[in-house]
Amino acid sequence: MSKRNKKAKNHRKNEITKGIFTVLEKEPNKSFNYKQIAAKINITDAQDRNTLIKRLTQLKEKKRIQEVDRGQFKVLENTKTYYEGTVDLTGKGHAYIVVDGMDDDVFIPSNKLNKAFHKDKVEVFIYPRKKSKKLEGEVVRVLERYKTTFVGIVDMQKTFAFVRPTDFRMYTDIFVSKDKLADAKDGEKVLVEITDWPDDVDSPFGRISEVLGVPGEHDTEIHSILAEYGLPYSFPEDVQKFADGLDTSIKEEEIRKRKDLRNVLTFTIDPKDAKDFDDALSFQKLENGNYEIGIHIADVSHYLQKDTILDDEAYERATSVYLVDRVVPMLPEVLSNNACSLRPNEEKYTFSAVFELDGNATIRNQWFGRTVIDSNERFAYEEAQHIIETGSGEIPEEISIRETAYKVSDEVVEATLKMDELAKIMRDKRMDQGALSFDKVEVRFNLDENNEPVGVYFKESKDANKLIEEFMLLANRKVAEFIGKQKPKKTFVYRIHDDPDPDKLMALNGIVSRFGHKLDFKDKKTISSSLNKLLEDVKGKREQNMVDTLTIRSMSKAIYTIDNIGHYGLAFDYYTHFTSPIRRYPDVMVHRLLQHYLDGGKSANAEEFEKKCKHSSDMEYLASSAERDSIKYMQIKFMQDHKDEEFRGVISGVTEWGIYVEIISNKCEGMIRIRDIKGDYFIFDEREYAIIGERTKKKYTLGDEVTVMVKNTDLIKRHLDFALIPEDTK
Repeated sequence: MSKRNKKAKNHRKNEITKGIFTVLEKEPNKSFNYKQIAAKINITDAQDRNTLIKRLTQLKEKKRIQEVDRGQFKVLENTKTYYEGTVDLTGKGHAYIVVDGMDDDVFIPSNKLNKAFHKDKVEVFIYPRKKSKKLEGEVVRVLERYKTTFVGIVDMQKTFAFVRPTDFRMYTDIFVSKDKLADAKDGEKVLVEITDWPDDVDSPFGRISEVLGVPGEHDTEIHSILAEYGLPYSFPEDVQKFADGLDTSIKEEEIRKRKDLRNVLTFTIDPKDAKDFDDALSFQKLENGNYEIGIHIADVSHYLQKDTILDDEAYERATSVYLVDRVVPMLPEVLSNNACSLRPNEEKYTFSAVFELDGNATIRNQWFGRTVIDSNERFAYEEAQHIIETGSGEIPEEISIRETAYKVSDEVVEATLKMDELAKIMRDKRMDQGALSFDKVEVRFNLDENNEPVGVYFKESKDANKLIEEFMLLANRKVAEFIGKQKPKKTFVYRIHDDPDPDKLMALNGIVSRFGHKLDFKDKKTISSSLNKLLEDVKGKREQNMVDTLTIRSMSKAIYTIDNIGHYGLAFDYYTHFTSPIRRYPDVMVHRLLQHYLDGGKSANAEEFEKKCKHSSDMEYLASSAERDSIKYMQIKFMQDHKDEEFRGVISGVTEWGIYVEIISNKCEGMIRIRDIKGDYFIFDEREYAIIGERTKKKYTLGDEVTVMVKNTDLIKRHLDFALIPEDTK
């Protein structure tokens, strides 16, 4: 028998097997003989009928089905071959189906995808498992498309066009007829929507919904990043008009409903280029020697009323998106940068958490509610840091946001120093309770007037940043605790962070042990303390960024939910997001729920808020993905001007197709393809996290330092290729 005939015969056998399970599982309480099954799956010829009879006997002997009476077959109880799952497509065109509750993913070869795309929800048929083989199957049907719009490049023909998606996981181009081109030109980058995919054609049909511009141009690529994740970059006209029509004036009758804190010393500390100031701190020393510290948050919910088009838009966005060269805000500028921004010497409506703390940062009293404030000062982190480091209010010109030297009042200096002292005590307590200390290096770019990157710098978290962080954490924790401990239980929005996956921690330990580090798995507290020790030990070392990244990846993702399980990373039993309603919709929900319960309201609808939490978590993930892509894009743009330079880098990833290298001086990451490494044939060794030369046994492993040059930069695909410079040539 020829190979082709054998392959066809096996395929037909699989089809018949699948048909048997389809019939039996559709009516699990009934039994069928071979004639009934043959009729239902349209078997008419003798050869197929004999295969069917043979397969029924084999499946019975393997205990995959049961023979309840002579010649009468029925599905076994608790057996199932059809499952619902989510598609995870690889760059090679194959896929794995992730099925909830199933330990192994189901492998799907590219010819069995049945028009499913990455992240689609599908029904999958799993073939009977062969001994010691991985699960394999085929997609039966697409249940729900994850997305139907794609960014792509127009390939114009005479009377129609194809759009080639830029997403490497998208394995088909999209046919667009002449009347649905939206004036797009050949070679332009566009947003295309799939409208139909008839059974008898290779490519889906679509229409161009937006022309993004010429590939490689800055605005085109930034808009493409947003479009790929379904994120907007402007507000609809009716939403903008609604926002512009809001009355944002401060009213005396509204002030009377609030606690008036306009005469209390209050100031903001933010990045020097910030435009929206959504939090402020107030400070006063009490007669009993304690300190009253207020965390005042912009009262967005006062302006953002439920059941308005503005609220609907804010909910859909769920978060602001912070790209390298711009912010795509959740709220229009009239709110984000004006009415809700706690600018100095302007009366503002706020929602506040006010605490009385003693000298050991122990809470003696707390109060939550709506307030009105008038901020005295606005500081940049650098200015507050100067006060903390020197104890002086003399701000030098080189760090002043006023662009001239100036003097801060003695009471502001005293407040800053005391709050820094209290913040450090609170931070030490958190660390003692098992909180994790992530100070991952963040890459930032110096941009010229044309948004071209002219330099790279790293964002540092100093005492001034940590001062703000600790008081924001305090407000978030105490608001969550205040509602979470009430009886009867009330529906609330929590920010949770589950314990890390033990398998991921073991894998992390395997990697960091190569650098002389070790995790302690004795109990929850020793895990946390050994993780902190690891993060501290790698500071300043070549492997720091890689270890920081791998440690973060070993953690669970923090999400929003109404089901509180605490926050592992912060070591809090209760935690929420209360402090950034200008840029996060969950904070708006928290404000509304908190006021509702302060007013004596009943528990809110759990199902409604869980749905909103899920949406907010999903949008947060998309926004962070877009932010990462914009950094990658800018790194590639930056490296275009450094093609003739050699760089020292650290191997940050090893795969079967190449090694990833992160440049030490600027944190730009690129790939060296295995096929481009000269002098040997290199093989990927998964256990060693290395590639090894077959002849020379030369090894390149995770964490090794190497020298590289830029080989290729692709802004459109956002890909950076390096060439490896052999050590003996230097």
